[in-house]
This record gives sequence, structure tokens and C-alpha cells, in this order.
Amino acid sequence: MAHTCIHWFRKGLRLHDNPALMSALRDCKQLYPVFILDPYLHNNTCMSINRWRFLIGALKDLDCSLKNLDSRLFVVRGKPEDVLPKLFTKWKVTKLTYEYDTEPYSLSRDQNVTALAKEHGVEVVYKISHTLYDTDRVIEENNGKAPRTYKRMQAIVKALGPPKRPVPAPTTEDMKDVKTPCAENHEVKYGIPTLQELGLDAAAWTLELFPGGEQEALRRLDQHMKRTGWVCSFEKPQTSPNSLSPSTTVLSPYVTFGCLSARTFWWRLTEVYQGKKHSDPPVSLHGQLLWREFFYTASVGIPNFNKMKGNPACTQVDWDTNPEFLAAWKEARTGFPFIDAIMTQLRQEGWIHHLARHAVACFLTRGDLWVSWEEGQKVFEELLLDGDWALNAGNWQWLSASTFFHQFFRVYSPVAFGKKTDKNGDYIKKYIPLLKRFPAQYIYEPWKAPHSVQQAAGCIVGKDYPRPIVQHEVVSKRNIQRMKLAYAKRSPDSAESPRENKSLSKKQGVKRKIPSVIDMMKKKDRKKLTLV
Repeated sequence: MAHTCIHWFRKGLRLHDNPALMSALRDCKQLYPVFILDPYLHNNTCMSINRWRFLIGALKDLDCSLKNLDSRLFVVRGKPEDVLPKLFTKWKVTKLTYEYDTEPYSLSRDQNVTALAKEHGVEVVYKISHTLYDTDRVIEENNGKAPRTYKRMQAIVKALGPPKRPVPAPTTEDMKDVKTPCAENHEVKYGIPTLQELGLDAAAWTLELFPGGEQEALRRLDQHMKRTGWVCSFEKPQTSPNSLSPSTTVLSPYVTFGCLSARTFWWRLTEVYQGKKHSDPPVSLHGQLLWREFFYTASVGIPNFNKMKGNPACTQVDWDTNPEFLAAWKEARTGFPFIDAIMTQLRQEGWIHHLARHAVACFLTRGDLWVSWEEGQKVFEELLLDGDWALNAGNWQWLSASTFFHQFFRVYSPVAFGKKTDKNGDYIKKYIPLLKRFPAQYIYEPWKAPHSVQQAAGCIVGKDYPRPIVQHEVVSKRNIQRMKLAYAKRSPDSAESPRENKSLSKKQGVKRKIPSVIDMMKKKDRKKLTLV
């Protein structure tokens, strides 16, 4: 039977390594490639202008690639549960294909859509290609539980073998018997909206450093893979959080939106590594993709993963409700130039280095402001181009020492940390030009500069630039004690860290006993607490 098929693009905004799209083309006479602007996911509250611009760019690129195959992208608006049944009827659809998505909202939505498709006699086919592995398979291999440690995750995927190889993009040969019916008013009815049509203020646009789209993703991938020495020696912790241009690949937004397949990235790295000495996980580029897989799997296996309450893996902390602190952090008004520079870069460009994320996340939560990681998670979800539900929730839990990472006595200094890689404060000068005339000795702590120095710099602290909203040396020590109290209430079973050296036991899954976090703290209390 020749099908009339809708391929529903969601995250997998690409033609390469798209097995669900290839499934749509089998026994297909008519293909409708559809993208739905879902008001739950695509709105101006949870999406910054940078995220909108990236998405629109990715959709334009996808439409262009489909045109080369004598097809087009159909963009429609509304709840998928409302939109798709109407299209099933209008286009006499017999088959629906899509890429599997593990997010709770997506699973619920897809379950509803599948039920509606069944009512309309529409066959539903989904394929796994957003992750390297089937997350359910990983959990099954781990006795029905999500691995809580990176070592454990490594052992499981080693047992499963390498990820599947990516499938090629469809060709004109694949499309030779497939038609996409397009009316003359296609742009009016199904065209990609402009940013103006979406109600976004053109005056707020900044230079687009990371244009969306599959072609840009593949171009950037090719560019990086040519740097074989850099790829082989890459170690994430050795890259700089405050370099003036990115010290990493910045391919994460393209993987998040599915413009670049994680499997394609993995196997291109494998080709570069072949026969050469190279770094290994967790710090290598392969290691970064496995971290992504680790958090995706955790998000599937741990209930209420993006919340503290109801999350069995998460330490329950009595975070303060402090709208003033939260707003100052979000709006780059903390009075700590390193923190404010990072938050300014985030708002302007939609991307910051992972160690910069560490610094501002620690500062907001356990380090200084004692605000819940859930509040920070919302801000990152809105502003980051690579704001990914699973990774965002997982990393905020990690950095607040709520889940996965438990060395809460290790606190990032909002002053000393940035100095390690940028003594002169060039990064601060770039993103907070108000401070650019401060001497290097004061640029991280302008409040310590004599009044004459502040006058010469043309910036008076407390008037032109805010004073620090907290005294770091005082609040960080107090917060360590508050974390210690929260940890004392934890159950011993949840004291696992992904860096603990665990492995799959060959003897009936028996794990070696590890010291609890409380034991570690007793030892630590006998030593001087260090701030990094």
C-alpha cells in the first residue's frame, strides 16, 4: 500500500541521520514534512530572542534542503493534539513518523497523538536518533534503574557496544516516486514566520554568532574535525571559561535542536581518533557526548527530574525565596564583575562556557545567594541556545550539589576563579565596558579600588556599578553549614557521585562499599575548608 505520510519534525531538524524520515519515504506516494509551533514549547516566556532566531534559521535551512528534493516544509501553529487530527483528515494521511523524544511533556503529547492517529486509522512509526542509545535499554541493562554515576554509565555502554552508525540523508533517488503537494499560497498558509510576525523586537537583536540550521552545523563540524591535533588532545576542564572567543566547539546548540546528529558527531570523532593517541572520557569530546547520554538516561529513570520535591535522587534543601537576589543575578547586577560578565554574555549571545555555567550556578545556589536551582534552571532554559531539558536539570542539580555531585564544601570564588585564566580581566572589559578602565588589580573587585581610581576609571561603585550584593567570604561559609545540615537529613542510599570509581561487578552485581558523604564531612571538618 502506498502511503500518504506526515513526517513530524520536532527536535531532529535535519535530513542526515533521520531514520524516522527514511521510514516515512518507504512505500510513500505523498509526503508532508510538518513542523508545529506548539504554544507550550514555543512562546516568548520560555524562549529568548536568540533561541527564536536559531529555531527560525534551522527551519529555513530545513525548508531549503527539502526544496532541493522537490519537497517543502509545512509550518502550522497550535497544540499538536488539535492540529494533527485536522491534517489527517484534510490530507487523507495514512502514516505518521517522528523522532522519539524522552521529555515528560513530549511522551505525554506523543501518547495522546498516537491515540488520535489510531482513531483516524493512521499508522504511527517513531525512531530513536536524538540520543546515542535507547535510554530505556540502558536502564534495563542497569537492573531497571538509571545509572547514578558516570563510571557506571561507561560500563553499561561498553557492554552495549558502540552507538549505531548514522543513516544517510535522503537523496533525489529516494524521493523519485514521492510527491509533496504544494499550493500557490503555500507561504501564506504554511510558511515559516518572521521574527517580526512572532512579535519580537528588532531593536533587541544582537549579532548572530551561531546561526541555526543543519548546513551550518555540518560546516562547523567539518571545520573542527580538520583540527585533528586539537580534537585528539581536547580535555574539557582545560578549556577557558572566559576566553574572548569560544574555547570549545559550540556544537551543543546544533545537537540540542537536532541540526546535528549526536551519532554523526560520535562517528566523525571516531574517524579522527583512529590510529592516534587521544584523550578519553570523561574529558574528551566523546566524553562530552556520553555526559549528554548520562543526563538523558537519568532524566528518564528519575521521577520529577527537573524538580527538587518528589525527586528521590535530589537532596531536599531549604532554599530561600529571594526575588531581589534572583533578579540581580539574572540581570547581571550582582556587583561581582566576573558573574555579571557571564550573565551578560548569556543574554547577548545565548551561549557561555561550561565552567562559566559552573561559576554562576554555584553563585546563585549553594555558594552565595542560596536561591533554588530550579530558578536558575528556568533562566538557562530561556536564554541558552543549547537549553536542553534533561541536561539543564541534571547540571543544575549537579552544580547546586543536590544530586550526582556531593562535595558541597568546594565553592567557586566569584573573584579568584576567573583570575585563573584571565588575570587582566579582558573578558570583563568586553561584556561590562563600564569597567574597562579599571586597572587589572581591581577589575574583579572594583569596590576595593580607592575613590581616586574609580574616578579615573569613570565608574563609581555604588552609583555607576552596583556594590556586591553579598559578602562572599561570609555567606559561602554559612551556606556550607546549611548544606551540611541538609545532607545530614539525606538517606545513605542517595549518596552517590558520578566520579566515584564504581564498575559493573562480575559477581552478581555486588558493589563495593563507599564512604558516605557524612563520613567525608567528618574527615573534612578536621581540615581547613578551601574555596576554589
